[in-house]
Amino acid sequence: MDTIINRKTNKKKYLLIAIPIFLVLGYFIISSVTKKRSLNVSRAEISIKTVEQGFFEDFLVFQARVEPMNSILVNIIEGGAVQEIYVGNGDMVSKGQPLARLYNPNSELNYMQQETAIIEQINNLNKAKLDLRNQELNLAKDLIGIEHDYLDAKNLYDLNKRLFDQEILSKNEWQTTEEGFRFQKERMSIIKQSVTKEKQANQIQIGQLNQSIGIMDKSLSILRENKKNFLITAPLSGRLSSFEPILGKTYVQGVSIGTIDVMKGYKLVADVDEFYLDKIKIYQKGTVEFNEKTLEVKIVKIIKEIKGGQFQVEVNFISTENIDLQQGLSFSVRLNLSEKTKTKLFSKGSFSQETAGKWIFVVNGNSAERRAIKLGRENPLYYEVLNGLKVGEKVITSSYKDYADVEVLNLQ
Repeated sequence: MDTIINRKTNKKKYLLIAIPIFLVLGYFIISSVTKKRSLNVSRAEISIKTVEQGFFEDFLVFQARVEPMNSILVNIIEGGAVQEIYVGNGDMVSKGQPLARLYNPNSELNYMQQETAIIEQINNLNKAKLDLRNQELNLAKDLIGIEHDYLDAKNLYDLNKRLFDQEILSKNEWQTTEEGFRFQKERMSIIKQSVTKEKQANQIQIGQLNQSIGIMDKSLSILRENKKNFLITAPLSGRLSSFEPILGKTYVQGVSIGTIDVMKGYKLVADVDEFYLDKIKIYQKGTVEFNEKTLEVKIVKIIKEIKGGQFQVEVNFISTENIDLQQGLSFSVRLNLSEKTKTKLFSKGSFSQETAGKWIFVVNGNSAERRAIKLGRENPLYYEVLNGLKVGEKVITSSYKDYADVEVLNLQ
């Protein structure tokens, strides 16, 4: 009879070996997932600042350049090629002084043609006026002859009337004399009325002709004055700047070839970042350092046109003392935007370019951990801390360009 032999299983043995392996793998997987990403960094490569309790003042610092209080552009009134240059850039000039001469043969010919046409029109108008005067003279001559005929008829009438009354003159001759006198009388009356009306009409026409001649004379004067525009003169006295015409170069009408600065007072002009457009107001006060003195200034003009991310402001000195300024000097203007307030703050750094001020590395011994924060106002020196940091804590404020995905920095 056969005996049944039971095969010994190795399941328990395999199970005892697999469990530790799975546990070790699970540990490493969990560790790799939960472990914070770190990076070794040298302390010499970073900037560490301390969070302090101090006075925060919102202010703005910008560079302003000295410019004359008033300037005027030197413009090309009549385009042409530069023929002569009489002064140089930076020279002091007086009002009316010649600066340069241009020449344009086409414009010169056009002026001559216009001048000839205007003179011809003036001559025609003067001839028309002369014709009217001659017409009046002829009427006056005719009136003298008519008056003479009337007087002859009247004298004959008076004589024949006496003769007729004395029955010396026949009735037929008297009637002829009487009719002749009546005719001359009515004729003279009608001619006088005609002459009067003709004179009135002539006077109106002559007045209109004189008005037209006056307009033509004025046009001729303007035309001749415009011919002088080829000579560029200084519109006022001052220092000539940005004046660099080139002999032979053609400039079109309306182009500016220089500036005259009136040397009576200066102002400061600055280009400010558009971020501060709503924060800067007219008459806002600030300070500048000059000759080891702190001088007060104020905003007097804001040009709100944005160019290249900046807008322009004009600043004047409040002080009435004589300030020896020169065009081209540059000043650092500190403009106060708020009153001083006590708050938590720390020095500015370039870390915010990567974090937008929403997180920062906080130093704890030999490491620095990433922490969410909330910043408030800022000025060129400090950030205001609203949340996430305590007074006395140290933070890394240098660039985070290589740390964007790191959570812990190991400081060495």
